[in-house]
Amino acid sequence: MQAMTKPQHLSVVPPKSPQTGGGGPNTPKTPKTVFWERRELDAILNVYGRRVAAGDWRDYAMSGLKDCAVFSVYRRASEMPLYRIEKRPKLRNRQGAYAVIAVSGMILKRGHELKQVLKVLEPKQLSLVTDL
Repeated sequence: MQAMTKPQHLSVVPPKSPQTGGGGPNTPKTPKTVFWERRELDAILNVYGRRVAAGDWRDYAMSGLKDCAVFSVYRRASEMPLYRIEKRPKLRNRQGAYAVIAVSGMILKRGHELKQVLKVLEPKQLSLVTDL
């Protein structure tokens, strides 16, 4: 008869997945999602609310992606977005992290300050000029 050996306790540790941050140096990490901060959303929703009240806009969508956050503005939900407001943190030291892009893809305004960039979306105030 063989002598019974004392059982060794094995701990089973599941391998770390990319979603949890990875284990070793060669394990890919899940990219962090870029999204809007509260103060940024306040500024965007302030403009959005005024344009909805004026009857210009009716719907919006928000997306948080790997490299940018997007706020899309729609006249109707079934259409292409009229404008896209984008935040790209990688561009903050160059042209600025914020941009307003028209449906055609043309960049209407880009900059470092969101409130300044959003001014391009404000309706132009017409004033009556009379010569006295």
